[in-house]
Amino acid sequence: MIIVSFFSSSSSTGNVASAEMTLEPDRPFLRVQLFDSAVLKCCFRNGAKDFTWMKHISRNSQMTPVILSESVIQSYFEPNGTQCGQLTLNEVQLNDTGFYQCLFNKSKVLTHGTYLQVFKPMEKTINLSEKTKNKILTAEGVLLLLCVIIPSVSLLFKSNNQNRLEIKKTKQEEENIYQGLNLEDCGTTYDQIERSQAQSQYQDVCNTVEEKEEILLEKP
Repeated sequence: MIIVSFFSSSSSTGNVASAEMTLEPDRPFLRVQLFDSAVLKCCFRNGAKDFTWMKHISRNSQMTPVILSESVIQSYFEPNGTQCGQLTLNEVQLNDTGFYQCLFNKSKVLTHGTYLQVFKPMEKTINLSEKTKNKILTAEGVLLLLCVIIPSVSLLFKSNNQNRLEIKKTKQEEENIYQGLNLEDCGTTYDQIERSQAQSQYQDVCNTVEEKEEILLEKP
């Protein structure tokens, strides 16, 4: 019973001690261009000043202490009753990319942390002036207009040629219809039609008149 009460009292004392320090929210992400300066902060309340900046290169990597130098400076200040540790990295390099946290040496408590990303800007392969860019855009517009106009004009010419061919074909067919006709045959046929209309079509049996010239009558 004495041992149980001892452990319970010691655990409750630890909870009270850990509850006294509160962590402020950190900036989750910071993106900085190559060779610029990066400023990281970890803020807390009622904590000890004895802390160390730690760095994770990747998610599964182990923490390594940040090595301080002339370009990597650690500082401490208390704005508005809040304790803050600051890490300044001057002229950041690509290998400075990682996840940074403050580790309190005595309590082994870690702050929320900030992920620092160092990026290298893309270099222009072709450096063009604004005047040259405007000329290129104008040329592209003219080419686009030609791409629209030329196909439409070609289709128009094709349709006109097709109409001409159809008219020519129609004329040739009409000429072929009358090409096999003989005018002399047409004249004799016309005479036969006129003679048949002038003559009587039926023979009158009752009134038979004898004439010098026999008239050929068609039988009904």
